[in-house]
Amino acid sequence: MTVDHSLAIENLTLGYGDRTVIEGLDLVVPAGRVTAIVGANACGKSTLLRSMSRLLAPRAGHVLLDGKDVHRMPAKQLARTLGLLPQSPIAPEGITVSDLVGRGRHPHQGILSRWSAADDVAVADALDATETAALADRSVDELSGGQRQRVWIAMALAQQTDLLLLDEPTTFLDVSHQIEVLDLLTDLNRSRGTTIVMVLHDLNLAARYSDHLIALASGRIHASGHPADVLTVSTVREVFGLDSRVIVDPTSGKPLMLPIGRHHMHDAAPV
Repeated sequence: MTVDHSLAIENLTLGYGDRTVIEGLDLVVPAGRVTAIVGANACGKSTLLRSMSRLLAPRAGHVLLDGKDVHRMPAKQLARTLGLLPQSPIAPEGITVSDLVGRGRHPHQGILSRWSAADDVAVADALDATETAALADRSVDELSGGQRQRVWIAMALAQQTDLLLLDEPTTFLDVSHQIEVLDLLTDLNRSRGTTIVMVLHDLNLAARYSDHLIALASGRIHASGHPADVLTVSTVREVFGLDSRVIVDPTSGKPLMLPIGRHHMHDAAPV
């Protein structure tokens, strides 16, 4: 069974070159829950996820896993607990699907240990869960964007970490596969207690599939909490510069945002 690990951010400042993207950010990720991060383009969502997985060193502050700074932890130790699916990952040329998914097992293998039956099971389960088993012997180079994205998700699942960070996991997927992937992550959370943090562009999918929603604006947390408290008309206007209506989703009971374009402004019912 998954262990509830604590993941927290203290006074974090991040940037590239002379540009500061995130400054003085504090955040506690709810353990054993699904957290979605939303915000306008270039607000710092992917930058934050990169630092949480120690791909980007902070200018100031700390990312703490069980009270320890992730940027000071041995890479393999961190990879056994925390997995990352980055945005637009690049596969080695000519690698097959099964070999790529198998790379998710590397953190679990020591210097002297060999590939085991448990590794085979983990890879097979990940391929089945993402409906990519039929692609196992194909080169990743030959796959469509949607197929490739599901294979990368399979690799993250094969890693079998207690915390999983995903940067836009539904990219390149049609609406049917978007729902399948988000259902799969929900299953993972509910069956194993995996803590999931994901960046999503679709506000309605973020609200529907998260327990905890974070809205970023200009590198700062504008609002965070239960989706019903975060996805509001004022938040959508202030974070995205968009007029909208927010109603209760009749399917999930979560908030559902209806954008109002300028051509429909006069037709919209009062909020």
